[in-house]
Formats: sequence, C-alpha cells, structure tokens
Amino acid sequence: MSASPLTAPEREVKLRSTSMSVPPLAAGRIAVLVPCLNEEVAVGSVIQDMRAALPSATIYVYDNGSTDRTIERAQAVGAVVRREPLRGKGNVVRRMFADVDADIYVLVDGDGTYDAAAAPVLVRRLLDDQLDVVNAVRVTDQANAYRSGHRLGNTLISGAVANIFGKRCRDILSGYRVFSRRFVKSFPALASGFEIETELTVHALALRMPIADVDTRYEERLAGSESKLRTYRDGFRILRTILKLAKDERPLAFFSLIALLLSAIALGLAAPIFEEYARTGLVPRFPTAILSTGVMILAFLSLACGFVLDSVTRGRHEMKRLHYLREDPPPGAVAGVQRQAV
Repeated sequence: MSASPLTAPEREVKLRSTSMSVPPLAAGRIAVLVPCLNEEVAVGSVIQDMRAALPSATIYVYDNGSTDRTIERAQAVGAVVRREPLRGKGNVVRRMFADVDADIYVLVDGDGTYDAAAAPVLVRRLLDDQLDVVNAVRVTDQANAYRSGHRLGNTLISGAVANIFGKRCRDILSGYRVFSRRFVKSFPALASGFEIETELTVHALALRMPIADVDTRYEERLAGSESKLRTYRDGFRILRTILKLAKDERPLAFFSLIALLLSAIALGLAAPIFEEYARTGLVPRFPTAILSTGVMILAFLSLACGFVLDSVTRGRHEMKRLHYLREDPPPGAVAGVQRQAV
C-alpha cells in the first residue's frame, strides 16, 4: 500500500521548513538530543544537518550499546558523545533528560528519516507561542518511508490516546519533537523502550500543557540502515502502556468501565432467577444467585477503587504541576528577527 502524495498545505510546509532562519534566543540554550543504536550509516549526516539548521545548538549523541562505528562517526563530526548501556529508547531518553541542561531540547532519531531543516520552524513555534511541546507530524510521499502497517498502527494508537486523554496530538509516535525545559525537568520517564513516545504525549496531555503539531517531511532510511522498531512486539508494548497510563491517569473512568461490565454480567446471571422467583416464589438456583451476588460486589469494589485512586491521582497531578511550575517558561525570541526569503 503506497502512501498518498503530499497535499498543497504539506508542500507549503516543506518550503517553509527550509526558508526559516534560525531564531536567535534571549539567553536561550538549545540542546539537540540524538539517541542512537547502530546508526553509523546516518548519524554523521544527522549531526551535520542539525548543526547547519541550528548553529548555536549543542548536539548530544547518546549511544545505546552500538556494535558498529556509531560513536566514531559521531565524534568525527563534533558531537558530544555519551553512553547509556541499559538498552531501550526509553532508558536513553530518561538519561538524556536527566543529564543535559538547556532551555530548549530538540529530540530527534539518529536514523536520518526526519527533516533537520524543519528544526528552526519547530523551535520558533515553541518560542513564539510559549509552548512546552512541538510535535513533528510525519508527512511523506515515499511508500517505504512510512509502511502501511506502521501507518495503521499509529492511527489506531493515536485514536486510542485521543479518546482517553484528548485529541491534541496527531502523531503520538513521532521521534522528532521540541520541548521546553519545564517539560523535560518535570517528566517522570518510566518507559524503557519505544513506548516512551506515548508516555511523552500523555504527560503533556494529562497536565494540559500548551502543545502544537507541525507537519514535517519524513524520508526513507538510508541504504544499509535498519529499523529497530518491531511492529507487533513494540505495538503490543505501546498498547499495554496506554492501558497502564489510562489506569494511572484516568482511574475513575477505567475502574467505572470495569464496574459497568461486572454489573452487566451480574444482572445477566440474576435475570432468570428474578424471573423464576416472580413466577413461582422460589429461588432454586442458589449457586447462580451466589455467583451473581459476588460479581455485583466486585463491581462495587471496582467503583470504590476508582473513587479512591481518582483522589490519589489528583494529588499526583498537583505535585507534578508544582514541579512543572518550578522551571522557567521557554525564553522569548529576540524582537525583530526576520525570516529569510527562499
């Protein structure tokens, strides 16, 4: 299944991504964070392209146990290289967010599939609108860049997150984002693998942070570069993470749904008993009656858990919000910055 061609607005985004100058910042430091695992083919060009797009940024490459020449290639083009031996993208992102001190963070995969020239657009959007997250929505006309199975999975997962937490992000699995300092330093990263993207999105949605989507070009991997994403294994892990986050962040809705299902089962079991009692005045099905009563008790217990955990979650949200407010907002752009002509 081939991807649809770019629409007129998408073509306009491609032009804008290469026509915006890098925004000078008022006392602002930009850190480009590049998690890598066996990306020797692409990491050098990613670093060079990011340096061309954001000359004032410091580029950090965090190697996740590569067995090829990723580290040598990154050092050769001047990146700050650090190592995180604990495998998994979530572990790398947690380490990067803890170690790196900056005002603006640009997170991008080291596989060369994302448009580095769009980085100034994303940064400027964060600064101009005083946002905490700008998410790069992947747009492509290359069938092999964004396979139909991955596209379908992303649509389903994004729809699930939208229904549970709110429809404010169109591509929750994008690996290209810009964050404010107060987002990064208030984010309690718990995921270990590719489900980290879901966790990043839900953190912003749960705290109602100001966020935005920006369409950006998405390319095929370079020849010789292999994706680390495993469609089914990582898809199930992401779905499991969504269920866990729904339980943790929306416990009343989560346990109320369980209570509703248990109540329906209990009433279904009890209906024939009530019918026979109304007709004969007898209750001959004691085991079924006991089972129905037990299931209904479980339904009420589930509802009670939902109310208790909802209060606990509210307290957790208040604490996370206070940690979020301890950091300064994104620095404003210097007045008078002009866009360059194409």
